[in-house]
Amino acid sequence: MGTAALGPLWMVLLLPLMVCGVPTEEPTPAGAVISTPAGGCRRCCDPQGPQADAADVAPASPSALPYVLPEVRPYINITILKGDKGDRGPLGAPGKLGKEGPRGDRGPQGTKGAKGQAGSPGGPCQRRFSAFSVGRKTALHSSEGFQPLLFDTVFVNPDGHFDMAAGHFAAPLRGLYFFSLNVHSWNFKETYVHVVHNDAAAVILYAQPSDRSIMQSQSVMLALAPGDRVWVRLFKRERENAVYSDDVDTYITFSGHLIKPEDD
Repeated sequence: MGTAALGPLWMVLLLPLMVCGVPTEEPTPAGAVISTPAGGCRRCCDPQGPQADAADVAPASPSALPYVLPEVRPYINITILKGDKGDRGPLGAPGKLGKEGPRGDRGPQGTKGAKGQAGSPGGPCQRRFSAFSVGRKTALHSSEGFQPLLFDTVFVNPDGHFDMAAGHFAAPLRGLYFFSLNVHSWNFKETYVHVVHNDAAAVILYAQPSDRSIMQSQSVMLALAPGDRVWVRLFKRERENAVYSDDVDTYITFSGHLIKPEDD
């Protein structure tokens, strides 16, 4: 068969391919139905998907529905829908105590602070002590009745609670006080001395007459109120009463101090 005879035959074979496979540039009217030929050919710009595949199986018909685009759900940004801040919840139970950490290094020494102001002076009621100790360097012989024993030497009397002129100690505070008396007796004379609380004898110091003089002592603890007086007196009975001392040595002493103050 010659080449001239094959020309019409090639045209017959290529005609279906030219009709089905060549895309057209004609615009599609609005609302037109997109369909594919029965042979399954479609353009590259035709929609893809199950509906398009179904068109390959079933031939297009005038009653076919138009192609429906898939539903696109709108995207909602939930961050712009944030509500108001809620109330604070109840406090939870405390956790277990953790282990004690290591002790830190000692910090540097701080600067010295400024000197503080002097405080106000205290009142008389804040004084919580009292003490005295006095002596006598002169001998004394008793006269009739009672005779106060006066003192001429001061060892301790910081606040003047012992009145040297009267021979009395006046209690400045209510509380317990301790007193002690020491005397030296006279040869062949009786020694009879009272430690007096206000006007009543609290204790007695006594020594019988002897051919030699001796030291005698007496002590007592008294509960005193403010203003109570404590002093010493000689008392003459049937015999002569005397105590000994001289200008060189002090043989007679009387001392007292506050042991425990009590609130009024």
